[in-house]
Amino acid sequence: MFDFKDELKKIKESDLLRKLLPVSSGSAPKILVKGKEVILLASNDYLGFCSHPMIKKKARDAIEKWGSGSGAARLINGNLTLFDELEKRLAAFKNTEDALIFSTGYMANTGLLSALGEKEDIIYSDELNHASIIDGCRLSRAKVKIYPHKDVKTLESFLNLGSGYHNRIIITDGVFSMDGDIAPVPELLLLAEKYDATLIIDDAHGTGTIGKSGKGTLEHFEIENSSRTIIMGTMGKAMGSFGAFVAGTKDLKEYLINRSRSFIFTTALPPSVPAAAIQALNIIETKPAIITKLKENASFMRNGLKGLGFNTLESETQIMPVMIGSPSDTANMAKELFDKGLFIQAIRPPTVPKNSSRLRLTVMATHDKIDLEKALSVLEKTGKKFGII
Repeated sequence: MFDFKDELKKIKESDLLRKLLPVSSGSAPKILVKGKEVILLASNDYLGFCSHPMIKKKARDAIEKWGSGSGAARLINGNLTLFDELEKRLAAFKNTEDALIFSTGYMANTGLLSALGEKEDIIYSDELNHASIIDGCRLSRAKVKIYPHKDVKTLESFLNLGSGYHNRIIITDGVFSMDGDIAPVPELLLLAEKYDATLIIDDAHGTGTIGKSGKGTLEHFEIENSSRTIIMGTMGKAMGSFGAFVAGTKDLKEYLINRSRSFIFTTALPPSVPAAAIQALNIIETKPAIITKLKENASFMRNGLKGLGFNTLESETQIMPVMIGSPSDTANMAKELFDKGLFIQAIRPPTVPKNSSRLRLTVMATHDKIDLEKALSVLEKTGKKFGII
């Protein structure tokens, strides 16, 4: 019999125990946690869309028209026209032929990779890719080769030795979720073209946040999409609702409908979700100032942290790691910051590598400068107390 108490004791003794904190308000720049108002600096709701009144209205309207749920998987219960509408919008947004919606980002990555990877194939994956990519690689039947983070030279040496495989797949996060840096996509695409490989970009944290108009990593680098590229993205981060999508060719979509188990065997998202996502796209496309505001807030906070002497690695986005190292120091610093009015999560192994525990700080377009200035002041005092700066 599994001894849960003993395993939990080991986790606790390693300063790696996680607990769910009760939040009694919706996503916003300030939230109520245990009855205490704190500045939220941990959310992936980068544009503040979770509480946007126009998006909430569209979700309510969809419930009134379509009901609270979809009833079954899309291949079983029929395909709501809402899904078709959103998929067409997502494909246009990402400049691809088509797109397919999944119920979560985790299911999109595992469903995509397990459907594509056969025994005679190989997947090259960045060592800091998201857990859903790691598990998708494990579920595939392909051989998997991990290359050092953003190390294009090593990746090419792997590709050079992989000529015996039928299909070669390079997969990377666009924006890395714990470091806040951006993948070297132009170089990866050149390698994909040189070695006839497919490039998959997980744009979960890039969609709605980077690029001139928030379209993501390819737009950030001013690269046109191609049939060689597959884009994964989510509606549950900057778009403020839930679910995910894979964007690519029409043939890819049809193949996934027939072969992706996480799509085939899952109840479709409730109608309120695609309705909310469509409205989120409307706002992103017609009110670009909100993307600009996010970038301004991110730049202000990132420059402030660096100016104080914090190590933020190579962050260049709205995600900023504040490197601590020790799991216990990281947890204790997060607790002290909470006591002083800041909600920032302590990120420890196995989410990040050993000895790289950190505070993961994120900003939203809806943060005001006064709160960001207060956050920097609290971080400075707490960082000095813990000897981080």
